[in-house]
Amino acid sequence: MTRSRFAFDIHATDGKARTGTISMLRGDIRTPAFMPVGTAATVKAMKPEAVRAAGADIILGNTYHLMLRPGAERVARLGGLHEFMKWDSPILTDSGGYQVMSLSDLNKLTEQGVEFRSHIDGSKHMLTPERSMEIQRLLGSDIVMAFDECPRADRPRSEIEASMEMSMRWARRSREGFDSGEEHAARSALFGIQQGALDQELRGASAQALTDIGFDGYAIGGLAVGEGQEAMFGVLDYAPGQLPADRPRYLMGVGKPDDLVGAVARGVDMFDCVLPTRSGRNGQAFTWDGPLNIRNARFAEDTGPLDADCHCPTCGKYSRAYLHHLVRSGEMLGAILMTEHNIGFYQQLMQAMRDAIAAGDFAEFQSQFLSRYSR
Repeated sequence: MTRSRFAFDIHATDGKARTGTISMLRGDIRTPAFMPVGTAATVKAMKPEAVRAAGADIILGNTYHLMLRPGAERVARLGGLHEFMKWDSPILTDSGGYQVMSLSDLNKLTEQGVEFRSHIDGSKHMLTPERSMEIQRLLGSDIVMAFDECPRADRPRSEIEASMEMSMRWARRSREGFDSGEEHAARSALFGIQQGALDQELRGASAQALTDIGFDGYAIGGLAVGEGQEAMFGVLDYAPGQLPADRPRYLMGVGKPDDLVGAVARGVDMFDCVLPTRSGRNGQAFTWDGPLNIRNARFAEDTGPLDADCHCPTCGKYSRAYLHHLVRSGEMLGAILMTEHNIGFYQQLMQAMRDAIAAGDFAEFQSQFLSRYSR
C-alpha cells in the first residue's frame, strides 16, 4: 500500500466531537489524539517502546531545546530525530517561539524574529520563521509548526492584535520557508497557529489569514497559559468552528483530563501537554476517579492498584503502597512507574472518547466521566 504524505479522514461525528485518522508516511494517528511531550528527544522517564505500547501514535519534540542541545545540525548528522531517539512513528515539533518568550530572560523581538540568549549557557541566537523551518527540517519532523508569538491574554487588545498580525506574517514566511525545502515538504506537513487570545474577532481574523495561506492542519494557540478552564472553554466554543472543518484542529499545551474531554466536545482533534509526565515525576497519578497524590500517608499500606480500571503495566503489577514507598524515598523507579501509568491513562482516555464518538454516545460518556472524575 502506498502511504500518503498527509491525509485526514473523519470517520464519525457526535455533536461537535469528531473521530478520525491522520495518515502519514510514518504511520496513522488516531484522533482525538494525545501527544506525549518528548521535549529533549525523550518522553521523560519512558522508553520509546513503552510510550508506543501505551497507545501513543505520535509524540512531540521541541525546537528550542533541541536547537540548543545537542543542536539540530548534529541531530541531522546522526540520522534525524527518529533515528536518534529510536521512535519510528510520527513526530510533531513545535516552532520554538513559545519557549523563546518564556525561558529567555533577555530577548529582543522584531519583525524579523526573536534574538535571545540561551538559558543553558547564555549564548546568543536568532530564531526567525525561516530558521525555525530549517531546524524542524534538520530534525526530520513529520508535522512542522509555523513560527508564531504567543502574548499573554491580559495584555491590552492593541498589543494582542499587533502580535496576532505579526504572527500571521510569520505564518506566511513559515509557509514559504517550509515549501523551499522541497524534499522535506514532500514527506511532512505544516500546521498554522491561530492566535488572538480571548478575543473572538481577532481569532476570526487570524483563522481567515491562515486559511488564505493554506496549511495541512490548524492549531489553536494562546490558551492554557493561565486564563482558567472557563475562559478557555469560552474560546473553544467558537474557535474550532473558525478553522477549516476538513483539517485537524490541534489545541496546544492542553491539558488535564477534564480539559481534554471538554475540548473534544467542542471539536478539537489533537492535544499535547507535559502534565502526565511532570505530574508522574512529582507523585501525582491521574485516574478515572480524579487525581491522586501517592505521597499521601493513607496509601502507605494500600495494596490496591493506582486505578482498578486502568490497564497499564503499573496498575497491573504494583501496589499503591509500593509506589508510595518509591516516591517518598525519591527512588527513580517511582517516577518511571508513575509516568508509565499517567501516559497509559491518557491514551486509554483518548481511546474511550474515540469509541464513544463512533458509537454516538459521547454526551453520555462526557457526563459520566465528569461526574466520576470530579467526585
